[in-house]
Amino acid sequence: MARVLVTGGTGYIGSHTVVELISAGYDVVIVDNLSNSDAEVLNGIEQIIGKRPPFEKVDCNDYAGMEQVFNKYDDICAVIHFAASKAVGESVEKPLMYYRNNIGSLITLLELMKEHGVVNIVFSSSCTVYGQPDILPVDENAPIKPALSPYGNTKQINEEIIRDTAHSDASLHATLLRYFNPIGAHPSALIGELPNGVPQNLLPFVTQTAAGIRKELKVFGDDYDTPDGSCIRDYINVIDLAKAHVVAVRRMLEKKSLEQVEVFNLGTGRGLSVLEILRTFIKVTGVNVPYQIVGRREGDIEKVWANPDKANNVLGWKAQETVEDTLLSAWRWQQRLMNKV
Repeated sequence: MARVLVTGGTGYIGSHTVVELISAGYDVVIVDNLSNSDAEVLNGIEQIIGKRPPFEKVDCNDYAGMEQVFNKYDDICAVIHFAASKAVGESVEKPLMYYRNNIGSLITLLELMKEHGVVNIVFSSSCTVYGQPDILPVDENAPIKPALSPYGNTKQINEEIIRDTAHSDASLHATLLRYFNPIGAHPSALIGELPNGVPQNLLPFVTQTAAGIRKELKVFGDDYDTPDGSCIRDYINVIDLAKAHVVAVRRMLEKKSLEQVEVFNLGTGRGLSVLEILRTFIKVTGVNVPYQIVGRREGDIEKVWANPDKANNVLGWKAQETVEDTLLSAWRWQQRLMNKV
């Protein structure tokens, strides 16, 4: 079966995508520098699917190291590029790290793909490219707004790099998947979101607070133009998100892409506020989560949710999981982590 190179494959979305790829019959090789993940994730993947995928500890900015990967696995037919620094707040504090890591890694990858005749790439993009959209829900034709954070800017720049590279090379095919907000964990509770240090994303902070690891959750702002004043996002189950990557790879390998560079929004089409997520989590788990309203966080967008019609109709993919089941899966994952301590 076809081999897919998954960069950042021990990360949160990457690990779930590896499981779905192998379950769909693909061979996989994982590349990750473990800067924001743990090699133990490989054990979880192995327990779920019954075999351990090959893993190479390499930084995607390391040209020589990545060249060795392409030489060793000379049957790679597609790349899914997850590897990136991904926290909005941190990117505001450390912009140079984000530009070097996120942009440099893509350039290295595209250079080596061309050198080794690999012509298919799925790029892990983000709804942050839309900024605060003028019209909601947002579809793929919405204008790209000036980025509100260096993280968002790296996603915009990388999309442009891919388009320019494809323009210069008619053999390259790319699928840009613009994620909304991934949450949840594998139903086995063997893999899930595993942030290093203080979580930058909402749900791990919710689960860690519920577990007593954090004293309280900080809700950044209650004065936004939303029904309850907190930010609204489109929260998508990570398994649903992972499955979209399998569909995107298959579509390119079967040469069904309608354009050389295709773009799809991956979301549920439903916006939920931070406080709604919090209340729903408490309701489905029965566990209290202490929280405090604090000031707005720089770089945050007020409200955004997807119009996923194009992904539904063209890609043939649709989000299936309920938010209740998704939140329960995240809590089961947190409980498993606690039991291991």
